[in-house]
Amino acid sequence: MSGPGHVLIIGAGPTGLGAAYRLHELNYPDFQVLEERSYPGGLASSYKDTAGFTWDVGGHVQHSHYQYYDDVIDRVLGDRRYYHEREAWIWLKGRFVPYPFQYNLHHLDPDDCTKALTELERATTVRTDVVPENFADWIDATFGAGIGELFMHPYNSKVWGYPLETLSADWIQDRVAAPDLARVKRNVQAKLDDVSWGPNSLFFYPAEGGTGTIWSCVADQLPRDKVVWDAMVISVDVRERQVTLGDGTVIAYGSLISSMPLDLLCRMCSGLDDDTTRAAESLVYSSCHIIGVGLRGAKPDTLDRKCWIYYPEPAVPYYRVTVLSNYSPNNVPPGDGYWSLMAEVCETSLGPVDRELIVEYSIEALKETGLIPTSTTVVSRWHRREEYGYPTPFLGRKQILSCVQRGLEQHRIYSRGRFGAWQYEVSNQDHSFMQGVEVVNRLLGVGTEETVADPNLVNRR
Repeated sequence: MSGPGHVLIIGAGPTGLGAAYRLHELNYPDFQVLEERSYPGGLASSYKDTAGFTWDVGGHVQHSHYQYYDDVIDRVLGDRRYYHEREAWIWLKGRFVPYPFQYNLHHLDPDDCTKALTELERATTVRTDVVPENFADWIDATFGAGIGELFMHPYNSKVWGYPLETLSADWIQDRVAAPDLARVKRNVQAKLDDVSWGPNSLFFYPAEGGTGTIWSCVADQLPRDKVVWDAMVISVDVRERQVTLGDGTVIAYGSLISSMPLDLLCRMCSGLDDDTTRAAESLVYSSCHIIGVGLRGAKPDTLDRKCWIYYPEPAVPYYRVTVLSNYSPNNVPPGDGYWSLMAEVCETSLGPVDRELIVEYSIEALKETGLIPTSTTVVSRWHRREEYGYPTPFLGRKQILSCVQRGLEQHRIYSRGRFGAWQYEVSNQDHSFMQGVEVVNRLLGVGTEETVADPNLVNRR
């Protein structure tokens, strides 16, 4: 392949910034970033409300599978961060159960604990080499009916917003802890809490400005003339290799790296073949509501060290609550007694959300489940809806993605990132940044794309 020519990058989130950072690092001068907003970060942006509370777009924490990513963050952020040992919990039947659920069954009612352990043992005994056809089958085959009914089915139905029978199981990797039966039994017998599993058991968080501070710092490393803010792409002519902006500006490119949602990109492209366009229209995703609740007054002692809490029960509207003030004292206004909670609610066509009432519904649920005591005052309400929240790992996803990416790359368009690659299993901030870095390595002939090509390899690190 000839050189990449003028590299045009759509989006200044982690992926676009990763591509731009790498191009600048390699002294490749012929590139430009287009960002429709006036600030960087994309879905990893942060916002300060009028009351002085800082909010992220979801429960972001920083952990990494890449030395390169670690080195970049060290360079741009330095020691302006707090480190935390993860304390993740599940709220079930009026009590907190440590995460991972399957390793802390002794916190359940005796009958529930016995059923969960018995069904897990049965599932382990009858396990075969048959690969489960969908995520629901994978849960039953891996955990048994007890853990499935109590937590895995209801929670995942809630967070994904689609029937689990319509989801694949090829995204699991390091996202779910497959149980070790001997370990589960030992923990039950000894009533031992077991909370260390997972790639984010230790994570860091910026001291000020929320998660978005990281991406502002990365953007600051780029020459100012390389990023165009408030630049909304409205069409892409794949034959002429040019992009049109909302103000009528037309920009030619040699290679296009896009981090916008893959279906939107294909919808904007003129000149794509029909197979690529049709395949892109079948992509599935969920939307997300982020509800920030700024508080002043007594914080329950049980929340002193908690990071986030999962909520599988359908009576509660949100699937996760983050004690965001625990991440950094600068996430709340100066003064005594301020703290904050952030809830996340899934929305899909099968699970609509009342956008006018969801904040009040969530606050009432936070009170009913004991997270907000009666003596505590709600001083701030913040609500943001992201149309594109999670790329859904639906059945047939790999074949669809292969068709779409192949169709785009014929025109030297490289779609990467959380919704650009549409691979949930490699959609964290480190994954997304490195997708930008790696596609540049490929275009300049100095490396390959491990992340999108082999998520399992990356996530085993």
